[in-house]
Amino acid sequence: MENLNYLIEEIGREKGIDKQYIIEALEDALLKASKKRYGSHKDIEVHYNEELGEIEVFQFKTVVEEVEDPDLEISLEEARKIDPECELGDSLGMKLDISDLGRIAAQTAKQVIIQRVRDAESETIYQDFKDKKGEIVSGFVQRIDRGNIIVSLGRAEAILPRKEQVPREVYKRGDRIRAYVLDVLRTPGGYQIVLSRTHPGFLVKLFELEVPEIAEGIVKVMAAAREPGERAKIAVMSTDPDVDPVGACVGMRGSRVQNVVQELRGEKIDIIPWSQDPAKFVCNALAPARVSKVYLSKEERSMEIVVPDDQLSLAIGKRGQNVRLASKLTGWKIDIKSESKMEKLSQEVIAQLQTIPGVGEIIARILYDEGFYSIEDVAESDGEELGRICGIGTKKGEAIVKAAREMLGVEPEEVDEKAERIRRGDEPVERLPGIPPEVAERLKEEGFQCIRDVFQADPSELTKVGVSREEASEMISRAKQYIDEGYVS
Repeated sequence: MENLNYLIEEIGREKGIDKQYIIEALEDALLKASKKRYGSHKDIEVHYNEELGEIEVFQFKTVVEEVEDPDLEISLEEARKIDPECELGDSLGMKLDISDLGRIAAQTAKQVIIQRVRDAESETIYQDFKDKKGEIVSGFVQRIDRGNIIVSLGRAEAILPRKEQVPREVYKRGDRIRAYVLDVLRTPGGYQIVLSRTHPGFLVKLFELEVPEIAEGIVKVMAAAREPGERAKIAVMSTDPDVDPVGACVGMRGSRVQNVVQELRGEKIDIIPWSQDPAKFVCNALAPARVSKVYLSKEERSMEIVVPDDQLSLAIGKRGQNVRLASKLTGWKIDIKSESKMEKLSQEVIAQLQTIPGVGEIIARILYDEGFYSIEDVAESDGEELGRICGIGTKKGEAIVKAAREMLGVEPEEVDEKAERIRRGDEPVERLPGIPPEVAERLKEEGFQCIRDVFQADPSELTKVGVSREEASEMISRAKQYIDEGYVS
C-alpha cells in the first residue's frame, strides 16, 4: 500500500480535521473490512504505522498445547516457527496481507472513512458556528428547496426558512445574502445552521455594524420591534450625556440609517430615545403622533393614551401598525383614544360617580382625575384618603365611601380586611406596582414573599435578583409608599 502520511496530512488541512481522528477512522474502517473478509469472530487488530505510512492488520491467536479452535488458537510448535521465544498462554500476532481483502471489503473501508471524515467535518463546523448565534453572516444562495433558501457560507451550509424570509424579497441562485444566525443545531446528519432576516436581532446587529458608538457601548439598543419589510422601531439610549443616541444612529445626512434601510430593502425605521419612565417611553414610541394624556395601570402593564382628534390615525398607523409596533417595543398594552371620545367616556364615568350620595359634579371630576373610574374604586378606598384627595375632610370622605359600599352591597369588613393587609404589608410581592413579573418571581425565589419583606430589605440584598442598587432603593421606596398609602403614584 502506498505511503498514507501525505494523504492524511492533505485531508486534515483541507477539511480542518485533526490528523489523529483521520488515523482512527482508517483503523476503524480497515478493522470492519477485515472482519467482514476473515470473519467477525476472529481476534483482529488494526494499527497505523506512521514510520512506514501504512495500515497493518494483525490476527491474534493464543498459544496452546492442543488446538481446539484454529481461528483463535495456535499450537506451541507452529507458534515457535513464527516466534521462537513464545510460550504457552502467549497471544501471538500475525500480520495479514490486506491486499487479500477484496473489492467489497475495500469499498466498505472507503465508505467508513468517508462517513467518519464527514462526521468530523460536521463537528468542526458546528463548533465554529455555535458561538456565532446572534451574529450576522454573509453567503451566497446555493439553491431554493420548497421555499427554503439554502445558503453557502464557504465550507458550511445554512438554511433560511420561508417563515424567516422577508415578504416580497426574492432571491435567485448565486445572489449574495446577509442574515442573522438564529440557531445552530446538532442533527442526526451533523448540524443545521438556521438563519433569519425577520428577527429584531438582525436589525440591532445591522446598527451595531454601522454605528461605532453602539459597538463601543456608548450607545445602547434597549429594544427593537419589526414588521419585516414594512416598518421597524428601535429604542436607544446613551451612557455619555454628550452623545445624542438618536443622532448617532441616524448619522451624517442620514447615512448610517440609510445603509440599514438599504440592507432591509426599504423597511422604514423609527429611531426613538429610550426612557426609564414607562409613560414617556410609550409616548416616544408612538412618535410622530402627539400625546395629550396618559393613564396607566402598572399591575396590568397597560396604558390608555389620549391624543388630539387629528392625531388619532397617525398614532394608530396604517392597519394599526404604529401602535402595534409601539406595544411590542415597550412591552405595554396600549389603547389609544381620541380626545373627543375620551371626553365622552369621562362624562359617562363622572355621571356614574355622581350617583353616589354626597358626590357632586366637582367631587366626581376630582375623583376621575385621581384615577377613580367606578363606584367600585370608591368603595375600595379609605374615607380619610378620599377626604384628603377631594379636600372635603375625613368625615365626609368616610360618608361617601360608606354610601358607595352600600350601593354595591359590600360589607365594610371585606374592604377593611384588604386595607389592613396593605397596611401590614402582607400583600404578595407581585402586587407591588412597577415590578415586572420576572423580577417578582426571582424575589420570591430569594425569600421575599410579601411587600413587607421588600420594605424591610437592604438594597444590597435586593440586587441578588438582578436589579441595580438604584433600582433596589426605588423598589423599597415604592413598597413603603404602598404600605403607607395603599397605592403608588
